[in-house]
Amino acid sequence: MSLRDDVKIFKALADENRLAVLMLLQDGEKCACKLLETLNVSQPTLSHHMKLLCDAGIVDYRKEGKWMHYSISADSRERLHEIIESYLKYNTGCSCCCKEEE
Repeated sequence: MSLRDDVKIFKALADENRLAVLMLLQDGEKCACKLLETLNVSQPTLSHHMKLLCDAGIVDYRKEGKWMHYSISADSRERLHEIIESYLKYNTGCSCCCKEEE
């Protein structure tokens, strides 16, 4: 994946309502109606947040009747771990110009 894809994921996570959605989805799929009740946001606001999470590949959805049902994408769990790890690698050696002189 590219830096642009990573940014899309980080932007999707950079909102307290979207993080709250992920917390609510941790124990399984939820109907949009349940998310609306719990988050106390309007339907258009929830739709906006869910679109960002879905477009980033973090959340999956399915339609049942007039309601959308959301769940955390199985692939996103591993991808998020990989992204975080790739940016926070720990390197003990210094490869810059400040090497010790002999």
